[in-house]
Amino acid sequence: MNTAVSYLPGISANEAEIKRVFDRQRATALRLRTSTAEERIAKIKKLRDTLLARSEEFHEAGYKDFKKPPVEVDLTEIVTVVVEANDAIRHLKKWMKPKSVMPTPLMLGTQAYVQYEPKGRSLIISPWNYPVNLTFGPLVSAIAAGCTAILKPSEMTPHLSALMVKITRELFSEDEVAIFEGDAAVSTALLSLPFDHIFFTGSPAIGKVVMAAAAKHLTSVTLELGGKSPTIVDASADLNLAARNILWGKFTNNGQTCIAPDHIFVHESVKDSFIEECRAVIGNAYGSTAQEQMNSPYLARVVNQRHTQRIAGLLSDAQQRGARVLTGGAVDEGACFIAPTLIDNIPADAKIQTEEIFGPLLPIIAYRNLDEVIQQINDQPKPLALYIWSKTESNIKKVMQNTSAGGTCINHTVVQFLHANLPFGGVNNSGIGNGHGLYGFKAFSHERGVVRTRIMGAKLFFPPYSPFTLKIIGMIKKLAKILA
Repeated sequence: MNTAVSYLPGISANEAEIKRVFDRQRATALRLRTSTAEERIAKIKKLRDTLLARSEEFHEAGYKDFKKPPVEVDLTEIVTVVVEANDAIRHLKKWMKPKSVMPTPLMLGTQAYVQYEPKGRSLIISPWNYPVNLTFGPLVSAIAAGCTAILKPSEMTPHLSALMVKITRELFSEDEVAIFEGDAAVSTALLSLPFDHIFFTGSPAIGKVVMAAAAKHLTSVTLELGGKSPTIVDASADLNLAARNILWGKFTNNGQTCIAPDHIFVHESVKDSFIEECRAVIGNAYGSTAQEQMNSPYLARVVNQRHTQRIAGLLSDAQQRGARVLTGGAVDEGACFIAPTLIDNIPADAKIQTEEIFGPLLPIIAYRNLDEVIQQINDQPKPLALYIWSKTESNIKKVMQNTSAGGTCINHTVVQFLHANLPFGGVNNSGIGNGHGLYGFKAFSHERGVVRTRIMGAKLFFPPYSPFTLKIIGMIKKLAKILA
C-alpha cells in the first residue's frame, strides 16, 4: 500500500512531486525486468477483484459525473477491464515465453528467438468518456508486460477519477503504479519526462501534442485517437436490426464514444424505411418526447456544459445552413441534455460534416452509388472505425478493399473493442499502434531479437578474403537468384 503520497485527491500535484515519483519508479522498473508471470498475474487479479467488489461505488460515481446508467458502467467500464484482466491471466505465461524463429540460409548454425522484455516506466493518459476502462485497461497491459506506470485520468469526471485515485493507492505502491489528478498543466509536466512508453487515449489534436513531446525523448507511443467513423447501410441490409444495433452503438454513453457511428450513408431506396425504424428504436429505448428522454434512466448526459454548447453549436450551424431535424433536437444546456437526434439534408459546408460529433447527433446521408460513398470516406482522414451493413458480398468486399480504418464491423457496431483476440487501434489520424490482449502486452514490451551461435559459419567471411570466400559468396548469389 502506498503511504508516501503527499498530495490530496482533487488537488493537482506539482512538478517536483511528479518528478519524485518518476525517479522512484526507475529502480522498480529495473527490478521488474525479472518479475515472474505469477507476480504480474497476482497484481492483475487484485485489480480485477477490486473493480468487481466495488461496482456500486463506480455506479454512484458515474451517475454523479454524467448520469451514466449503472448497466453502462458495468458493461463499458468494469466488464471490459475484467475481460482484459482475465485474458492476461489466462495467457500471460505463454506471452512471456521466448518465441523461437527458424534460421534463414545465411544463419545456419545459429539459434534465434524473440525475447519480450518490459519497456520500463510507462505513462497512461486517459480521457473522460470511459475513464475506468481507458485507464485500468491499459494498466492491465502495462502490468502484464512488467512495466511501472503513472496514470493521469481526466479532470472532467472528478468522482470517477477520485475513486480511481483511492483504489490505485490502496492496491499499489507508488514506485510501481502511481496516479496524478489535475488539468493540462499536470499532463504537460508528465510529458516533459523521459518515459519509456506513453499510452494515450484522446483526440487527434492532443495526440499530436503527445507525439511531439514523446519525440523529444524518442519515447515510443501508443495513440488511440478518434475521428469521424462512417457507417454504410446498403439496400440489402436488415433495416430493423441495423437501426437497433447502430443506435445502440451511437447513443450508449450519449454518443461520447470514440468508435461510435459518426454518420450514416443509407441507400436512397431504403432511407425512408430506415429512418422510420430509427424513430421507433429511439422511442422504445428512451421515450418519444424530449421530457421522456430527459427522464430516461438509460440515457447518460453530456459530460459538461462546455461540451453541451459545442454539440448544440454543431446542430444549430447545420440547421441554419438548411439541415432538417428528423427527430429529437431538444437542448437544455443547463442540464447538459441533448436529445437523441437524427438529421438529414446537411450541406457540405456545415461544421458537422468535418468535426467529430462526439455526442447524440446522427447525420443520415442518402446515397445512390457506393463508389461515391467510398470516395467521400477516402477524402477524409482515416477513421478509427468503419461499419458496413449489407447482405451483398460484393458490396462488402468493395468497401473493405477500397477504404482504410482502424477497425471494421460487418453487420455489427462497436464490438471490435470487446474482442480480446483482435488488435484495437487506429491508423494515421485515428491512432498509432494497438492495444488489448496480446497486442496490449506487446505495446508495453520490447521485442528483443536474440541470435545464439552453435557453429561459427560467419568465420568464412572474415578478412583477408580468400578465393574460397569469393567462391562461397558467388554460390550464395546464385542460390538467391534461384530461390527468388
